[in-house]
Amino acid sequence: MRTDGKNLEYQQLLDAYGGLLTDHQRDICELYYMYDLSLTEIAEQKGVSKQSVSDMLAKSRMLLDGYEQKLHIVQAAQREEAAAEKLSELSEKHPALAEEIAAIAALLKGESL
Repeated sequence: MRTDGKNLEYQQLLDAYGGLLTDHQRDICELYYMYDLSLTEIAEQKGVSKQSVSDMLAKSRMLLDGYEQKLHIVQAAQREEAAAEKLSELSEKHPALAEEIAAIAALLKGESL
């Protein structure tokens, strides 16, 4: 699996917005980002040119970036995760407040108390 920062970002965007892509766009992105296939391997598997795969990835990245700029789902999830980590650290430092901190963390995750 590709693990550099840019590809991880697109894996997250694909998780959040993949349903908004066409089946073909989503398949190409999944093969590239999730299964770590090369452009050549994807082209051979799909029966298209390497350039076609490259163009489809570029178009899909543009769409995914646009969805995130408008909807901020990935950004919100990252903020939520960072806040949950901070709350966990705070709970460890202040065990007397652990129950109240857990309630705040549950609210953050959208869980009912």
